[in-house]
This record gives sequence, C-alpha cells and structure tokens, in this order.
Amino acid sequence: MSEISPGHLLTINGPIVTVHLPGVHNGEQVRVGHLNLMGEVIRLDQAQATVQVYESTESLRPGEPVQALGHSLSVELGPGLMGQIFDGVQRPLTKIFAASGDYIARGLNIPSLDRQQVWNFTSNNRLPLGTPVTPGMLLGKVQETLAISHPILVPPDCQGELVELAHAGEYTVEHLIAKVKTDQEEIRSIQMLQRWPVRIPRPYLKRDHAVIPLLTGQRILDTFFPLLKGGKAAVPGPFGAGKTMLQHQIARWSNADIVIYVGCGERGNELVDILETFPHLTDPHTGRSLMERTLLIANTSNMPVVAREASIYVGVTIAEYYRDLGYDVVMVADSTSRWAEALREVGGRLGQMPVEEGYPAYLSSRLAAFYERAGRVTTLNGTTASVTLIGAVSPPGGDFSEPVTSHTKEIVQTFWALSKELADARHYPSIDWNESFSGYVTLAQPWWAQHIDSHWLEYRNESLKLLAQADELARIVNLVGPEALSPTQRWVLTGAALIREGLLQQNAGDEVDSFCSPQKQMLLLSLMLQIYHQGVKLLDLGIPVQQLSDLPILAQARRLKSKYSSAEVEQLGHFEPEIRAAFDKILLEYGYEGGQETAKGV
Repeated sequence: MSEISPGHLLTINGPIVTVHLPGVHNGEQVRVGHLNLMGEVIRLDQAQATVQVYESTESLRPGEPVQALGHSLSVELGPGLMGQIFDGVQRPLTKIFAASGDYIARGLNIPSLDRQQVWNFTSNNRLPLGTPVTPGMLLGKVQETLAISHPILVPPDCQGELVELAHAGEYTVEHLIAKVKTDQEEIRSIQMLQRWPVRIPRPYLKRDHAVIPLLTGQRILDTFFPLLKGGKAAVPGPFGAGKTMLQHQIARWSNADIVIYVGCGERGNELVDILETFPHLTDPHTGRSLMERTLLIANTSNMPVVAREASIYVGVTIAEYYRDLGYDVVMVADSTSRWAEALREVGGRLGQMPVEEGYPAYLSSRLAAFYERAGRVTTLNGTTASVTLIGAVSPPGGDFSEPVTSHTKEIVQTFWALSKELADARHYPSIDWNESFSGYVTLAQPWWAQHIDSHWLEYRNESLKLLAQADELARIVNLVGPEALSPTQRWVLTGAALIREGLLQQNAGDEVDSFCSPQKQMLLLSLMLQIYHQGVKLLDLGIPVQQLSDLPILAQARRLKSKYSSAEVEQLGHFEPEIRAAFDKILLEYGYEGGQETAKGV
C-alpha cells in the first residue's frame, strides 16, 4: 500500500478521525475532507493527529485532504452578537437557515458576525495620538442594541503607543479602528472584530468579592437560597421537574445586564420553545424585546456530539467578553449532564480509561475549570463586572449521587435541587428546601439588611426551621395519624403549609406572580410568620387549634402573592391590621376584652 501524503485523512471512527498532518499543533482547528468539515486536534503522535470533527463524518473516505487553519477553536467577538442564535461552534443559525433550510449543510462556513452591517462608531476624543495604550483602554463606542452600548476596547494582548484612531462615523466590524505601535516596534491594526480561543479564560486585573445578590424574582431562590453576581449555581433535577421553566424565569427576570442561554444537548422541542418564545418576551427592565440583551446558543441532542462539548466554552467565552465590557452577565447552561455525556463518548472513542459510570477520569477537573470561569472581577480597564454561571444537571432517575451531580455539588456554592415529588404535587418551582443550600447567605445578609429588611436572615432561618419541623411531623402523621400530634405541633403544620403555599409556590404563567420584588418577598414572609406567631400566642391561652386553622385569614394570606403586584407593596402592607383584627376577634370571643393587649397580662 502506498504511503498517504501529508495533509490527508487516515482513519474514521464516528466524529473522531485520524489524519497525517505534519507541523500541526494540539488544539489547532482543521478543515477535513472535500466538504471542509470543521474539526479540532485533540491528540498528537508525531505527524499523526487525532481530530474531533464538529459535523457528521458520513461519506468521508481515507485519503481526502486535511488543512490546518493555524489557530485553535475561537469565537468572533464584537458588535452584533446580541439577539443572535448560534449553534455550538458559533455558526449563526438564522443565516444558515436562509442558506440551507431546516438542516445545516455540512461544511457550510458562514461568519459569526455580519461583515456587511454598518455600525455608528463614536470615537474616544480624549485619546490624542501618541498616548500610551494598555489592554482594555476605551477607543470608542457603538450602540449595539437600544438596550446595550458596546465599548470598543484595546484587545487584552495589545500594548504600545496609539498612532492612529478612526474618526466618528460608520464602519463594519472589519474596518480599521486604530493602529498601535507595540513595544516590539510593530504596527498592530485594531478592528471592532476580535477573536479569542474558547478554552482559554480571558484575563482580568483581580477577582473581587461577590457581595450583590443576583435577584431572579423567584421567592425561594432570592429569599431562601440566594446567588450572588459572579457566583456559581447548579439546578439538578429529574425529567419533568421543571428545570427548563426555572431557567426561563431566571433568564427573563434576573437583574443581570446580559443573558446568555446555552442549550447543550437538550431535546429539540424544548429549544424550539425557547427560540420561539424569547423574541416575543418583553424585557421588564427596559420595556423592549428581551432579545436586545440576550444571546442564544442552540445545540440540540441530534446535533454532532463534539459540538455539544464545545458549546459550553463558546458560551462562557462570550460571557467573559461582555464582562470585560463592564456588564454583569448571567449564563445558563442546559444541561451540563449532556456536556459530560459528550466527554464520555469522545473519551470512549479515544480509548481512554473510564471510571465512574463510564465517565473519563478528568470529569471533575473539567467541571471545576468551567465553573471557575465565573466570578466578579476588576476588568483590565478598572471597572467591576461579573459572570454568573448556572448549570442545569439531569441525573438519570433523579439520582443525585451520580458522578456529574455529585462533582458539581462539591464545586458550586448554590444548589437548587428540584424534587419530582413536589413537581407531581404541582408545587412549582419544585425546589426541595431540604436538599438545597446556598453558601452565599452570610455574604448576602449585609445587602438585604441595608436595602430591604434587617430581619431577613432571622426570618429566613426561622422559616426553614419551621419547614424542617413540619416535614418531620408529616412523617409521624403518615405513620400514626394526626391525632398523635399536640395542638402546637398541628399549628406547626399549618404554619409551614402557609409558607409553602403562600410564599414558596410561584406561578410562572401568572402575570402578577411570575415576578416578585425583594420588598414584596420580605413583606409576604413577615406576614406569614406573623400569622404563625399570633397563633402560637393564642394556643398558649388554651384556644383550640382547630378554630385557628379554620380562620378565613389563612386562605386570604395564601392568595396575597397573586393579588398584589410588586408595584403594590404599600397596599399589601395594609393586610397586617387585618391579621391582628382576625386574632383579636377570637380573643374577644374568649373573654379577653382588650384583645391582645389584655391577653399579654394574663
């Protein structure tokens, strides 16, 4: 058999191919075959390279040409990203649809950023020629959308002396914006378009301590298990527990500046629902389309498996880019389990030794490296910005002990565990308050105390204790019946039910209840606890628990969440005198003439 010439395909094993390509570097991008399929070198053995191909390798044949591109897998960064829908390797799906229809034609190479679109560039007039240039320095701005102003910054790897700066005017992303004479006496041309390798974190000056909560408008998240801007969280849950809807709510209502949603290996119908819904949603912060500050990356389960592995890195690199522009970014990855499955499949084809449930030995380190790209930082130009990472996990059968969930649990600091039992009981969001935790409670407490209510931590801890007591009592009831409980214990069950139904349950489809401001959250919580405390006082006076449980005020309290919007907190506060009046009425019935004031002296 004659020797295959350099730059040719040797063997094909699904998405993994072996090529003879002297001089190629590990991690370098290549084009494979006559179709010019996109791939990435993942292993080298002298002149022989192993390549993972991001597209289907059907019909490829040994001997077809292979070309090295001279750079690693990178994303295009610049104006025009917002509002776009990309696949797992940043190909624009709307343009692909226009070019090839419902199915992505193999080898189709369409630039991520539109080369023809013109942007109105405003130059930074405070930069005279000869100014020393450092990474992150502001050269000018363009208005990317009506909601997002896009600063044009000196790239992180550029430093020297400014020798040319474009005047204000209209430019494409490839037009020359500035020229810098570097320290090596070379002239570096700067465009609005930048490229960055997706597997290398973008640089910053230093990490800052995250102290500001990422407010989602979901009561159980914000009040009970807070996440900070720059934090990392996981949303594990079995099929049907409501992960996708919860992430929709976070993407829509969170107080981040930029939202990046990565659909990694999920079912096509779920992603279609997102792609159809998001463009029609109104941004509650600006009143305009939510897509003006949102970017979607769609890599469904029927797309090539190795592109699924890349999609997570594409998303977080774009998130870091907008962080460097000074924005607070939240990235939602749905789901990291499908990403881990892609690692497992590729590892198996490479013959790597499997460990837990077939996953490669480096699963934990890859997960940790991904989540460590979250953080609140001081950027290269001195501003403070953040990337918050929220990863969904889909454990088979809801088993939280499986490798992806267990490793993720050790890495993240906020864990929103979804329960199939709560979902089956139509309790949404179905977050299990016993399995969930937040390591940011102490850090979040000063913000809540300063801006909302100094009793936040006290009320939160008391409520969780009450819910835990009720869960324990519920097990006793299941064994021996409610008659075995004392009046005080039965009132604990009533108080916990009030918190569950009046506070923790939240209807995403209700126009009033879909979002709840921190002020409304705290007022609702204080009202529920006040009802519970009033009942405890009356029980101590010997008033029957059944009479307290039948009070109409309990049903009214459960409906408060959907009766008053977040803009009607003052009207909601008027419910407090009604609570006192309801319990005073019972005291009067039992002969306490002065109501609660008289009862205090008894």
